[in-house]
Amino acid sequence: MSISGKNLIAGEWSGDTEGGFTAINAVENKPMGVRFADATEQEVETAILQANQAFDSYHLISAKKRAQFLRTIGEEIIALGDELVDMATAETGLPVMRIEGERGRTVGQLGLFADLLESGEYQGVIDHADANRQPLPKPDTRLGYLPLGVVGVFAASNFPLAFSTAGGDTASALAAGCPVVMKAHAAHPGTAELVAQAISRAISKCELHPGVFSLLQGKNYGIATQVVTHPLVKAVGFTGSERVGMILQKQINERPEPIPFYGELGSINPQFILPSKLANQASETAQALVASLMMGQGQFCTSPGIWVYIDGEGSEEFEAAVINAISDTQAGVMLTPSIAHDYKETIEHWQSLPKVSLLAQGQPSKAHFCSAAVFATDFETFKKTPALSEEVFGASALVVRVANLDEMLAFIQLMKGNLTASVHANDADLPLSQSIVARLVHKVGRVIYNQMPTGVEVCASMNHGGPFPASTDVRTTSVGSEAIKRFQRPICYQNMPHALLPELLRE
Repeated sequence: MSISGKNLIAGEWSGDTEGGFTAINAVENKPMGVRFADATEQEVETAILQANQAFDSYHLISAKKRAQFLRTIGEEIIALGDELVDMATAETGLPVMRIEGERGRTVGQLGLFADLLESGEYQGVIDHADANRQPLPKPDTRLGYLPLGVVGVFAASNFPLAFSTAGGDTASALAAGCPVVMKAHAAHPGTAELVAQAISRAISKCELHPGVFSLLQGKNYGIATQVVTHPLVKAVGFTGSERVGMILQKQINERPEPIPFYGELGSINPQFILPSKLANQASETAQALVASLMMGQGQFCTSPGIWVYIDGEGSEEFEAAVINAISDTQAGVMLTPSIAHDYKETIEHWQSLPKVSLLAQGQPSKAHFCSAAVFATDFETFKKTPALSEEVFGASALVVRVANLDEMLAFIQLMKGNLTASVHANDADLPLSQSIVARLVHKVGRVIYNQMPTGVEVCASMNHGGPFPASTDVRTTSVGSEAIKRFQRPICYQNMPHALLPELLRE
């Protein structure tokens, strides 16, 4: 299949590619052949208008037909074959196995929502009338869910499939009955176009309005502003930096009609190693943490960024194991040259901080590669140095040595919101674990015991979100079956004839 470099606007490919941008081969750090268009103001307007027109019919189709559409998207993605894998690995530098796994997860997410739609999972609540209730009769009331309308979705840099064109936000919005206007990420535009081609074919096969999905390419920041401020856009899903996310949040708050903004903005995913675990399994724990840190060169939203333990028995063994493991790591390619540049700047800045030592560093790197680094400090320095609380996008972690349990609990009190936190402990640590977990649950969306944070199950019980800045809405998840609720609102029908009720609320 050929790459046009154009935008998909309600079934039509359009755009001037000559004045646009070129994707970068992440490994070679060289421009790739195709140029991609920057979506114009008129193209963005058309995509949103067409999406709004599509909403009129799309939100009324049956759950069964929506499920069929989601499954067809998955089938068309699989049909892209090796071309999709080759494109994604070239644009991101991620290994083939990772991309194949991500493709499976993307198709699996679509299938999950299809299964739930077909099973009537989202059918609502029925409370029958009771004419004999005293002192007043009870009316018949039924709670259903309406899709919000057009949803703007922003692709993530670090997940070219699972959190991008047909990823979780798109899948859950389409499952809810909402058309999607997708802003592709400039780090992997070719991958985005291939997946958009698959979605376009699924739209045609399922005979849906072509405006149900559009893809906007471009590096122009005005595209994002136009999407989030457009009066016909009723919700936004975003995965990216806290800086950009807060700009979009501010623009949304200034709209005449504020809308939900579901942003995932950053997480350091602290790891708490308790005394018995440290004394008895220091080396094993250190090696597991380094392995988790190195997944995707630390470019996971759940990468373990801070490792906290009470300085004591096992500390020296733990740090020696960290040094050995990190020193053996090879430098790896970053998603984009700008991400590599920002990572290196942060590492250099941390090396200049007082009372922060470079504990271990990986093999030397090329300009656009990442060399892993682990730093160490004490609690008082961490407390006084705000920069140490910020997410580092790359294979970097900070060891924080605390003096006692009180300092560990104080560390939790200082923490910003996070997606995850892990407690590494033995049975002897259970009393301490209880105190720590009781406080951690108010700081994270997922608390983990004796497992690493990297890896997110796509299932009904998953919560991928957390207090700010992990998420802009702590009440929601972007992964799992509950994600659909972000793009729906409740509607109560009282005393309605069956003919006027939606199908799922009829007897």
